[in-house]
Amino acid sequence: MKIVAGMDAGSRKIKAVLYDVHKNEMIAQASCDQGLKQSELARGLLHDLLDSKDLTAADLHYTVATGYGRNAISEANATRTEITCHALGVRALMPEVRTIIDIGGQDSKLIRVDENGKMTDFVMNDRCAAGTGRFLEVVADRLQLPLHAIGSIRSENVAPVTISSMCVVFAETEIVSLMAAGTPAADIAAGVRYAIASRIATMAGRSLDAPIALTGGVALLEGMDHTLAEVLETHVNVPPHPRFTGALGAALLAAKAI
Repeated sequence: MKIVAGMDAGSRKIKAVLYDVHKNEMIAQASCDQGLKQSELARGLLHDLLDSKDLTAADLHYTVATGYGRNAISEANATRTEITCHALGVRALMPEVRTIIDIGGQDSKLIRVDENGKMTDFVMNDRCAAGTGRFLEVVADRLQLPLHAIGSIRSENVAPVTISSMCVVFAETEIVSLMAAGTPAADIAAGVRYAIASRIATMAGRSLDAPIALTGGVALLEGMDHTLAEVLETHVNVPPHPRFTGALGAALLAAKAI
């Protein structure tokens, strides 16, 4: 048995996966909140993941790290960019994919790949938290709802509000004003989902090649894929383990290195 690991040190979460090279499959995955002591958090996460499979550090042949904090992960034998790793990870789960929309805690990425899975173009929005997971956290806090409720809250006659601000601070001010005016929480939540989808459509700039995969933590939000599909006017797929595609891609690179 040959085991390798991939770690994705994102802005909000650190994700890790274990990959069995002989079986060609991901055998475990886990995440933890990002923090000041990133190296220690990553080390603890990796060790816990190994323990869950009755493995030790001696069983680990190679580790590749990706994400913003990749250079702070001391356990990594090598580092790679998140764009490369996300493309590889999604390709492994959805070989036919042509466009990847990754919405994380602090940024959004749009990656185009060809029929061979090679990245041909990408766009990243990392200058403002509007349209990311952090935006959803702010909204959930204002509405006094658990984060998952931003996707699941419903009413009989939902009328999504328009949230026009491109800055999360000003968007929050808009939401406060809407709440003061008595706007139903379901209408605000729906408006937030459409605002995120509209920002992705703006990033795309032109028609997107299908199939399209939605990844990142926001992919777990109920109804986000349908809202994106409505705005982009094409079907959007959520692959298995959408939060771990970057870490999986890093593990696949680790497997190639041994």
